[in-house]
Amino acid sequence: MTPISSRMWPDLRIILRDLGMLVPVVGVMALISLVVPLAFHETYAFSPLLITALVSFALGALLYFPFRNAGDAKLKHGMIIAAFGWLLVATLGALPFVLTAIFAQQSGVASPTLLHFRDPTNAFFESISGYTGTGLTMAARADLLPKTLQWWRSFIEWIGGMGVIVLMLTIVAGPRPGAAKYSLYYAEARGEKIHPSIVSTLRTMWWIFLLYTFISTIILWGAGMPIWDALNTAMTAISTGGFSVTANSIASYHSVAIELALIPIMLFGAISFAVHYELMRGKGQILWQDPQTRWVLIMMLMGSLFLTLENLANLGVLQSLRDSTFQFVSAMTCTGFQTVNIGSWSATSKLLLSAGMVFGGAAGSTAGGIKVIRMLILFKGVGWRFRKITSPQGALVPFRIGEKAIDESEVGHRLEDASLITFLWLIFLALGVIVLLHTTPPKFSLADVIFEVASAQGNVGLSTGITGPTMPTLSKLALSFNMWIGRLEIIPVLMFIRFLFFGVQ
Repeated sequence: MTPISSRMWPDLRIILRDLGMLVPVVGVMALISLVVPLAFHETYAFSPLLITALVSFALGALLYFPFRNAGDAKLKHGMIIAAFGWLLVATLGALPFVLTAIFAQQSGVASPTLLHFRDPTNAFFESISGYTGTGLTMAARADLLPKTLQWWRSFIEWIGGMGVIVLMLTIVAGPRPGAAKYSLYYAEARGEKIHPSIVSTLRTMWWIFLLYTFISTIILWGAGMPIWDALNTAMTAISTGGFSVTANSIASYHSVAIELALIPIMLFGAISFAVHYELMRGKGQILWQDPQTRWVLIMMLMGSLFLTLENLANLGVLQSLRDSTFQFVSAMTCTGFQTVNIGSWSATSKLLLSAGMVFGGAAGSTAGGIKVIRMLILFKGVGWRFRKITSPQGALVPFRIGEKAIDESEVGHRLEDASLITFLWLIFLALGVIVLLHTTPPKFSLADVIFEVASAQGNVGLSTGITGPTMPTLSKLALSFNMWIGRLEIIPVLMFIRFLFFGVQ
């Protein structure tokens, strides 16, 4: 590992300074959440949130004030800040789980589900699963958790869906040059710009997110959910997170109305914020005119149809249509709500769902996966390459995404980006499968293992039964790694690892 030199010190100052602005986000969240233990008389859960806030602010101050005059962050710094910052945020976000379990045990009110969080590994897994919007959980019975932790799980998924750096840039960072803001924004796997200004873009995104969360809460309440369930489920549905407050996710409600209400909410979570902005301006045709959104909808329909046909013999027509449609939408939007025991489905069904989780939703949304636009670019690139080969030398061959023609000088960059992310995504998927195959009980098949890793790396949260508080520690750490790289789309994590050994170059 390269020692800190005078050449590296300016870069390290920038990284530490911006980490110092990021970690107080957890403290702000903890202070907001203090109202929950007060409202539900969970006094043992008040101190854990207060301690979390104090630790977050103290760490932020230690990192920020010594380096507050450091230079502006560039993209190389932003990548490292995003990768390291998400680990720090997840670690701080684990404190309420650990401390609440300890304090509840001392008060004699801890359920077996809550006691699992005395293990810091379980608490960290739950936290990083929440912040990355994955939804895989160490809570065997979420309905037995204190209301404070039910809220904390939903809140970290809701914030994580937008991004902790997005929140920092909105309320914590204060004035800074636009290029520095965009470097951090882009490093968190964000690229959409609704307005020329990053600040205006962030404000618009938050207003859309808040409005949809409110509307979703009302819809779910009207569909039959208790108001507490409706609020928490709306937060984790629109953020495509997937945590629930029940024992068996959405299956606990046994309600067609609730499932029908959730399908469009999950779909909206997987559509770009830029498209939502156009929708709110009255341009409903954008859902079909935007090529990425159009293909998201087409793939949802095709995947649901194929899965329905696969399950037809075992479930019957109506049950197969109901279960298959909900689960494929849940998988491809990367939400992770479950209405059935997926572990009992066929290997083909699991692989179809895995494909949906790998593709993911739209770029610029809260969904995970490789993203539909990259798959569309690769698919179009194959046809474009064949046309280039068969065309006369020097001929201009247009490359179109929808009605938009991409300049030929940009085509190579687009294909390179899509190919690189897809290649790395599949490499780390394979590595995760190898680790899990060696640490998972033999009763789980290869299809089960591929499904679980795809769910973690796609930030989905569906499970065949592998994930749980009793799984080996190495399995928990491996899936945590897959969730981390999946949320940040790999490159920032590789930059962070490179930084640990070679510094910023």
